[in-house]
Amino acid sequence: MGDEEHITRRDLLRRGAIGGLALGAVGAVGGALLAACGSSSTGATATTWTSPSTTAPPDTGGARWWLEGNYGPVKVETTATELAVTGSLPPGLTGLYVRNGSNPLQGVSPHWFLGDGMVHGVRLEAGTASWYRNRWVRTGLYDHGGGLGATGAPGGTATLSNVSVVGHGGATLSLGEVGIPYALDTADLSTVGPMAAYGGTNGNMTAHPKTDPATGNLHSFGYGFSEPFLEYRVHDASGALLSNQPVALPRSVMMHDFAITEHDVVFMDFPVVFDLAGATRMVTDPSSEAVPYRWTPSVGARLGVMPLGGPTSAIRWVEIEPCYVYHTINAVRQGGSVVLDVCRLDSTFAPATLPSASTRHRWRLDTSGTHLRFADEVVDVPPADLPTIDARSRGTTWRHAWLGELASHPGAVSFTGCQHIDMATGRLDRWQPGAGRTSGEWLFVPGGPGEGEGWVMAFVHDAATDRSSLVVLDALQVSAGPVAEVHLPVRVPYGFHAAFVTD
Repeated sequence: MGDEEHITRRDLLRRGAIGGLALGAVGAVGGALLAACGSSSTGATATTWTSPSTTAPPDTGGARWWLEGNYGPVKVETTATELAVTGSLPPGLTGLYVRNGSNPLQGVSPHWFLGDGMVHGVRLEAGTASWYRNRWVRTGLYDHGGGLGATGAPGGTATLSNVSVVGHGGATLSLGEVGIPYALDTADLSTVGPMAAYGGTNGNMTAHPKTDPATGNLHSFGYGFSEPFLEYRVHDASGALLSNQPVALPRSVMMHDFAITEHDVVFMDFPVVFDLAGATRMVTDPSSEAVPYRWTPSVGARLGVMPLGGPTSAIRWVEIEPCYVYHTINAVRQGGSVVLDVCRLDSTFAPATLPSASTRHRWRLDTSGTHLRFADEVVDVPPADLPTIDARSRGTTWRHAWLGELASHPGAVSFTGCQHIDMATGRLDRWQPGAGRTSGEWLFVPGGPGEGEGWVMAFVHDAATDRSSLVVLDALQVSAGPVAEVHLPVRVPYGFHAAFVTD
């Protein structure tokens, strides 16, 4: 379970190719992702290598798609050094790209969202890629054998910690749907330990906290399974807790994300309710594929707006049509209204169905009257989710957004490439990695003073080679294709959210 495998580029040269895959076919349909010597920053050739411990599980038709193909977990922790690079990594791109995801310790889980957290990182240094590592997050659940059935009710240190990575107060935090963050050591991705100060009184913190760029304050919430069902918190730039306030909710709901502006907080009370019977079956019979949430549109859906920082007693709600939002894009106050862009689904956790296609909507909340008024505009672009913006524009007027484009398959979905939306011109710029290659979230990393000046990056998996690479695109010219690709000797399973941690 904790075995480490260390691979250098010289090891690859010694082990040789399996199947005779030639190098240098970068960009060709089904071609190998490792680079020819002429375009590699390391100036040497290499061959592909197949490890049984990292090979994708077979596709059995989608019955348990989250355990198959490149959704399936890897079984070992790997360290690889002297990574080959195609193209040229920008010299100013120095730091650690690290992405979180679900990787069940025991190899099985009842849902894609419910595997133990594993982080995958690539260290970039002044035009080179010095290492790749993957490490399980050593949570309280991991220490008890992994999975939600390992201890009692989730929360506190009983967290999967598998959703996102956030830097705050000098720490790099691994975050899950519920539970407290765990700090990571960016030198080697080892787990430092739990960070209880972020968990409030209910021991839970969202995986999508928002940093106010004007103050450095971190705004977050934690939902729980008993009252108070929701707590809203503010930490200052050093990580010190400034406030922790309950938000009145009638029931426990899965609240994955929220939004802030310079003056407001927007909460989303949507009809994915805590299901005690499902939670019990999940623990007592892991093979049942039961989950602790249930789509219940009869309870309604609403949006709440309150002042940034509180008090939570000032929150005002407006009813909307039942739907679900895993991810907001950004929000801004415009006069008497709050404008919020979201990736909207018709439903999720509905019986025997996958989530509906995620489409981009612009919601306008008019706060000028006694009662909130709501307007919904559909933005007609190809389905996409896992949005990223330039975080320097969080809560203010923004122009650029990047999303992972979605493609549906029988029994599963995949992210095929990158969308860049210029909201000033309405222009949609897209990059598709090619047949058999799929990506995920595209993380924006600043590279200049202006909004959108920089790069977006993501892990891209090639089904033909069963290997992954870290692809770097110019954020304002994504259709031009990769500026650089860092080639990994292993695959990186599909996952969720990333961060770029600088020195």
